[in-house]
Amino acid sequence: MKIPHFLASYLKQSKQLLERHDEAQAMSLAVGGDFDAVGTLELCLLRQWGLQPQHTVVDIGCGSGRLASKLSAYLTGRYVGLDVVPELLEYAKKLCVREDWSFYPAPGTGIPEADDSADYVVFFSVFTHLQHEETFRYLREAARVLKPEGRIVFSFLEFRIPSHWYIFEHSVADERTDKVLNQFIDRDMIAAFAKALNLKILTIQDGDLAHIPLDRHVRWDDGREMSERGNLGQSVCVLSH
Repeated sequence: MKIPHFLASYLKQSKQLLERHDEAQAMSLAVGGDFDAVGTLELCLLRQWGLQPQHTVVDIGCGSGRLASKLSAYLTGRYVGLDVVPELLEYAKKLCVREDWSFYPAPGTGIPEADDSADYVVFFSVFTHLQHEETFRYLREAARVLKPEGRIVFSFLEFRIPSHWYIFEHSVADERTDKVLNQFIDRDMIAAFAKALNLKILTIQDGDLAHIPLDRHVRWDDGREMSERGNLGQSVCVLSH
């Protein structure tokens, strides 16, 4: 059986990072670095959109636990983390120390959870590495799993944001056939997908504008600091039924 492109590239990347760095640094670099800063921003974003401690969160592409580690002290409800890389899942599970939470391998673009069972289904830096057809399948699954009043939250890259252009330039310069895909999404495509799936777009926020209310100070690995309001760098979309 052919290994999916996103699995093959991520398995190779994770193996190389673990060979070159200590575990904590490798697990941070495997999800793009800025482990603490991005996890904090993701938590604050979800709280901005109504996340309560008792809610159920399904975190697709949970990686090494960047969001999960921040949720572990806040969320009393159920958490499900899915990822394609076993090493990342094991690290996230170890980091969170929550025996009531579930971490398991992502089965393609399916979400093996019951209908109407999740308050939040989140995809941070996931659709940035998938083909558009795969993104649609994941959104279709998320709509099925989502409770009537739930939220789908995802981050994405788009050409209209000048700061995203360097990622595209880097991809153009990198001619390796097995590199990790960097995929851009158009807002018209989001609108078309939402219409096809009977979902509503609650908001789309530009990745370079401060739109996330912060309840704490955020410091990035490069020394940048955010307070009061912040942003992930990637743009953010929130959907609902």
